[in-house]
Amino acid sequence: MEITSLDQLDLTRQYTYADYLSWRMQERLELIRGYIWKMSPAPSRRHQQLVGKFFLPFGNYLKGKPCQVFIAPFDVRLPRTNKITNESIVTVVQPDLCIICDRSKLDDAGCVGAPDLVIEVLSKGNTKKEMKEKFSAYEEAGVREYWVVLPEYNNVLVYTLNEQGQFISQHPYDESDMISPAIFPELQIDLREVFEE
Repeated sequence: MEITSLDQLDLTRQYTYADYLSWRMQERLELIRGYIWKMSPAPSRRHQQLVGKFFLPFGNYLKGKPCQVFIAPFDVRLPRTNKITNESIVTVVQPDLCIICDRSKLDDAGCVGAPDLVIEVLSKGNTKKEMKEKFSAYEEAGVREYWVVLPEYNNVLVYTLNEQGQFISQHPYDESDMISPAIFPELQIDLREVFEE
């Protein structure tokens, strides 16, 4: 039976990337450890504005460099083992922005493996997912740096992966700060410009 609607799926069961590929539905969703997370149909204007304002400095900075920046929707598959098959992958996310420096992780379907940097802009209703489920999934996968943008407060929370494979938080950044990714310390982003309406 062809799956064309989320209503046809059992949200209490776990699925794989192979299942995900077979679905023919309009709804956007992610898989985190095999469980379905429905995404909002269309992000708010503010959300999209912030995604764009982070994309621009990264896009400009990375011109001519081996790293690339991608904007959602873009599938990032996070395998839990070295055996990488569509049937073994149970986490597929669509970060708002991700930067990938290892081009061997890229294929026509997106990225397989941990991006170097992920930026998520929170929207109403997805705070629990971003702050708990995705945080754990990104940490476990080995994402080197994870930024969570809180539009309501004009804040950015930054987590960097330590040698033990755990995210360490920095002090929150706000619109009065310049922010630099740990992986590109020479790139300075003025948060006043980013958060300006």
